[in-house]
Amino acid sequence: MSVINDYKPFLGLLIFGNIENLVLAAQGVIEGANPYVVAIASLCLVITWQLIGVFGTKAAMKYSRHIEFVGGFAIFVLGIQSMLPLIYHFL
Repeated sequence: MSVINDYKPFLGLLIFGNIENLVLAAQGVIEGANPYVVAIASLCLVITWQLIGVFGTKAAMKYSRHIEFVGGFAIFVLGIQSMLPLIYHFL
């Protein structure tokens, strides 16, 4: 149970990170991105983030509130950015 308690401060970021993935996927569809390039880039980034998570979690625990805010703000900005082409299309 100690491991679960260690990750509780990042629970919101984990949930909203999945929403961010959906937003990024929608942006890729709108922009007509090559799915193979996106898949390879995504795999590289997931592995990189996994390594950062494994080795950086202990150091980042004291900054969890700041990290969660930055992650939430990034999701908000990406959501707005993904909606702008559609809004311009309808105008």
